[in-house]
Amino acid sequence: MATNRTFSMIKPDAFADGHTGGILTMINEAGYKIKAIKVIKLTDEKAGQFYEVHKERSFFGDLKRVMSAGPIVALVLEKENAVADFRKLIGATNPANAEEGTIRKKYAKSLESNAVHGSDSDENAALESSFFFSQFEIV
Repeated sequence: MATNRTFSMIKPDAFADGHTGGILTMINEAGYKIKAIKVIKLTDEKAGQFYEVHKERSFFGDLKRVMSAGPIVALVLEKENAVADFRKLIGATNPANAEEGTIRKKYAKSLESNAVHGSDSDENAALESSFFFSQFEIV
């Protein structure tokens, strides 16, 4: 059953480049309500735990390095059809393939530095949200 919440994170590259405000504006203009938000810096270990599903892939080490390079903005977002609509809003993982008007088309630099993360399923949205937020932090 589809839920109305998803998880997102503004990645270190977009944070460092000053795109947090622009990305949050696009999220708000798409009708999402921010239910939880925090700025934190992931350690290599925490980045590895978050992306553990990719631990056997060749890019895992680079992914941990990129995600622990600086602060991230973790977000729980709410809207009807949240996960699917957010995947459309952020665009393709590779910004070269992202549609005009998407977050990645506007703010991502490369496949590796692609500005944002968005949950790919309702189940992962719940798991990823709980990785960063307790039930008491989500309004």
